[in-house]
Amino acid sequence: MQTIVVASHNPGKLIEFRRILEPFGLSVLSMAEAGFKGDIAEEGESFSENAELKARAVHAAIGLPAIADDSGLCIDFLGGRPGVYSARYLGEETDYDQKRAGILTEMQNCPDPQRTARFVAALAFIDAHGCCHSFEEACEGVIGHRDAGSGGFGYDPIFYVEGRSFAELSADEKDKISHRGKALRAFVAALPRILQK
Repeated sequence: MQTIVVASHNPGKLIEFRRILEPFGLSVLSMAEAGFKGDIAEEGESFSENAELKARAVHAAIGLPAIADDSGLCIDFLGGRPGVYSARYLGEETDYDQKRAGILTEMQNCPDPQRTARFVAALAFIDAHGCCHSFEEACEGVIGHRDAGSGGFGYDPIFYVEGRSFAELSADEKDKISHRGKALRAFVAALPRILQK
């Protein structure tokens, strides 16, 4: 069984990685389970750069194949913000309730046709040989006028697809359409080819 370390401290992401990857026979470890301690600076200028930085740091420290995602919410009305700064938007110390409230305040005068947005996820997988394999996917939606739903995490309660927020979808519904779900499926599809190298 292929063992992969997920280079993320985000428990919500770890749950999604396990839920999507384990049915394909992959053993998914958290950084803590693999023995990795400390934080990884996200200094890249793109989602893909940040994902590779995280996966390489874990692979270098642990010696196991590592996968990382860098993802974020890109809002057209805000010029693509928060983008790569999604986790740090309005300050690293603010929680997501505050981040979502700040975005809704910035967009309070934005008409519905201009509330378009997308979640973007870039995956980087560092294989046993240290080679990087990259995947990037997006999910188009709109920013709602209020939080809705109790599921998901992060910006899910304000990101709507076909009338429902990500936080209102079941895990299975979300995985089928989400940016991360699409990117992970692309990774799984490429894995046999990657492992043959």
